[in-house]
Amino acid sequence: MPRIEAINILFKRTKLFIQDPRKFIQDARRFLRPVPGEYRKWSSMSLKDWLLYHQKEIVFDKCHWMGKRAFKNPFDAWIYQEIIYEVKPDLIIEIGSAEGGSTLYFAHLLDIIGKGKIVSIDIERSKFNVRHRRIDVITGDSSSPETVAKVSRLCRGRSVMVIHDGDHSKGQVLKDLKAYSNFVSMGSYLIVEDGIIDLFKPGDGIGTYVDGPYNAVNDFLEDHPNFIVDKERERYIMTYNPRGFLKRIK
Repeated sequence: MPRIEAINILFKRTKLFIQDPRKFIQDARRFLRPVPGEYRKWSSMSLKDWLLYHQKEIVFDKCHWMGKRAFKNPFDAWIYQEIIYEVKPDLIIEIGSAEGGSTLYFAHLLDIIGKGKIVSIDIERSKFNVRHRRIDVITGDSSSPETVAKVSRLCRGRSVMVIHDGDHSKGQVLKDLKAYSNFVSMGSYLIVEDGIIDLFKPGDGIGTYVDGPYNAVNDFLEDHPNFIVDKERERYIMTYNPRGFLKRIK
């Protein structure tokens, strides 16, 4: 707390004690009362603790959109709806869709703004179980020439936003970013998910032994000055996508 602010608070409390001792005592009791036992652990969590808790206990089993599992951090999901409303893309390219919960979420957001389609790209579909008139599906390796060519044809003449949530190894992410960044429209976004794995240690529940999306983004930006990191999209701090909201500026 800044020193001037602390002095102002002390002055106000002293003034209250002189003018209304009973109110001062009531305030002091509220200030000193303990957090109820069932919420004590919650109140002492650090940001790191929360992220590990969400990763271990929530994201894979208890995070759903309209009954479909969606492996997303809810803080990032909120940012997505802001971006989609602002950009109003004709096309969202989603690389990696898993069971399709996030794909359906994006389709419903497009319903709300009244335009656009989402193209789901995944190498296999054994667990993908969503259907919606705004969802198109491409099954195949995201970086294969055939897949990229299909996407290129779909993107022609359209405003496009790209979300990468596929293979998280640095090499694959970087390959996909290079292949798909040209499809992103001016003022739109190339979003790289799960760079958080590079900020944690292997074995702690999030970290891995291989470089991932965060490091891929750093390499990508060195050769692509037409994109910048939009740090405003990380304002809730608890993001899975550090340096992952890339905005095309030229």
